[in-house]
Amino acid sequence: MSDVHELFRTERLLVRWITSADVDAMCVVYGDDEGMRWVGDGGALDREGCIEWVAVTERNYATRGYGMSALVLQDTGAVVGFCGVVHPGGQPEAEIKYALARDHWGQGLATEAVRGMLAYAAERLGLERVIATVAPGNTASQRVLAKVGMTAGPIVVNDDGSRTMTFTWSAPSNPERSRR
Repeated sequence: MSDVHELFRTERLLVRWITSADVDAMCVVYGDDEGMRWVGDGGALDREGCIEWVAVTERNYATRGYGMSALVLQDTGAVVGFCGVVHPGGQPEAEIKYALARDHWGQGLATEAVRGMLAYAAERLGLERVIATVAPGNTASQRVLAKVGMTAGPIVVNDDGSRTMTFTWSAPSNPERSRR
């Protein structure tokens, strides 16, 4: 396990960097049409798309020092999804993204992962503000984001006419962080 780049643990999850060994697990998440209807263009990825997604993730680690991370159940070692902070399309704002394999929906794992990732983003990455974007119809993600303390903002109309809700999170004041 010494080659595993562990970021943090929550009650049930070990959160670590994604590697090429995670492609099959990412295919389960990204290959699910139902689960991916809210992600990107709304379409599932095939295996080649998942391989490229992992490669992009590895490039993010190299260029920014962070990116998407694997969500691993501590009790079984199974990779059940991903969560991370990224800058889609090179946007300046850090954005949190996450998804779980469908058989792990509704168990509170997304809330646990997002809460842990926001704490990690503040404490270890020094990020003071993180956004999330959500389709107005994705009420499950809206509930997760509200539970972890993100604030709903305006609905943005995109160039293609679709609408996106924006949530914002600000790191709690931390005198230790301001002294660095």
